[in-house]
Amino acid sequence: MDRKTVYIETSVVSYLTARPSGDLLAAAWQKLTVDWWETQRGRFDLCTSDITVGEARKGDPVAVARRLDVLAGISKLLITESVVALSEELLRRGAIPAVAENDAVQVAVSAVHGVDYLLTWNCHHLDNAEIKPFVREICALHGWKSPEICTPRELMRGVKNG
Repeated sequence: MDRKTVYIETSVVSYLTARPSGDLLAAAWQKLTVDWWETQRGRFDLCTSDITVGEARKGDPVAVARRLDVLAGISKLLITESVVALSEELLRRGAIPAVAENDAVQVAVSAVHGVDYLLTWNCHHLDNAEIKPFVREICALHGWKSPEICTPRELMRGVKNG
């Protein structure tokens, strides 16, 4: 059986490397992300893109260094003409709002490169029950298979996670 691929989106890297949060939900997401990273990532081939790296470069220099350290060993997928065309279509058709252009590119780069899963904590524009079917439809209309967009909690196997 071939290993599945996982696109690592910026929110995952942020939760993985952030200082412990006092917010209960953020703290839970941080723990789930660390648990996934420590127990599950070895089952997959990880990838990302320059979009994630660019977003990881923003903010506090110490936090930036931690995020970039995590991303250093992950292969980067190219943003091709096909990626740009699909991301523009996702935006044009309203599957992903214009304010979330980078999210559209991350979905498109994952679809065009045949990535199995797009791992994210962005439940507003990406892992959203109303958005995902529309994203799948647009990808299919253009000949691409959408990645399964999910959180680290959804991509756990063999670990008790509540």
